[in-house]
Amino acid sequence: MSANDALHIAVLAGDGIGPEVMAPALDVLRRVEATTKLRFRFTDAPAGATHYQQTGRSMPESAIKLCDEADAILLGACGLPHIRYPDNTEIAPQIELRMIFDLYAGVRPARLIPGVPSPIVGAAQHGIDLVLIRESTEGLFASMGKGIVTADEARETMVITRKTSQRLFEFSFRIAERRKARGRKGQLACVDKANVFKAFAYFRGLFDEAAARHPDIEASRIYVDACSAMLVKRPWDFDVLVTENMFGDILSDLTAGLIGGLGMAPSADIGDRHAVFQPCHGTAPDIMGQGKANPTAMILSVALMLDWLADKHLLPEAAAAAERIESAVDKAYADGIKPMEFGGRDGTAEITRAVIAGL
Repeated sequence: MSANDALHIAVLAGDGIGPEVMAPALDVLRRVEATTKLRFRFTDAPAGATHYQQTGRSMPESAIKLCDEADAILLGACGLPHIRYPDNTEIAPQIELRMIFDLYAGVRPARLIPGVPSPIVGAAQHGIDLVLIRESTEGLFASMGKGIVTADEARETMVITRKTSQRLFEFSFRIAERRKARGRKGQLACVDKANVFKAFAYFRGLFDEAAARHPDIEASRIYVDACSAMLVKRPWDFDVLVTENMFGDILSDLTAGLIGGLGMAPSADIGDRHAVFQPCHGTAPDIMGQGKANPTAMILSVALMLDWLADKHLLPEAAAAAERIESAVDKAYADGIKPMEFGGRDGTAEITRAVIAGL
């Protein structure tokens, strides 16, 4: 594929503020298109709680087919608290897409942008720039919809497989190697609870096997409780972390809290062929339609998408565009943009304008 070929992007805007943050992300891509040789073709499809309420399905088959055929998938926040499946679980196309397309690597970057407040003393001085990689298809989530509940007890089952763990660790070491080439530490830590659970001892053993194949990366192991304590004391000591699904679900929200909150946190769910890019935050129905939503996480997810497309299709123009978007976001905050969740007055439109101006 060349930069002149249109990249087909499946756009699933979702629920609540999902469409409100998706629109700025597409505007950013259109600005990139106007200033580079890159070309995009966007195709919209429904997904989420609203679609479920109307049809009884979280996504139509046509949306799944679209996602299968597209070069990448952009997904807005999905789910609404008052619309649920009969078993009272949330409508979550984001999880379903992980299972459908075997998106085993959940990538959760946490970078503190200058000018953004962090609750961690010393964060502005030392900086925070880490990546949490969460296995996204098994672990405790493998039991989704399969748990057993009786009048006296409830059981869920954790699953750790060699195939998925090996792919996850190889992916994680490649991320650490890429970051090292860009001047980062070149460290990868396996986060587990191997001192208590056989499944995590097995997980750590597979990590050790992968570490032997990547001697240029400093590999370490840390228990999840100790990791949590260190993240809120010295997050700048970390580079790349890899962990099981449930631990990753929790730690990714923790790391987002270190860099200003979920409105600043992008994410990607990546498999061998497909990838979904979406903000870490939820649908925030309490501010829906008020122009208050922070689009930064969705915009940074677009940068993640371009970086992934650059690697997949050997498109240096896409990698350069990803860096430009990140720089534009940094400039917007350095110039004084202050989202409402930080006590500022800047809403969706103002933040979008500032980022596009930076491009």
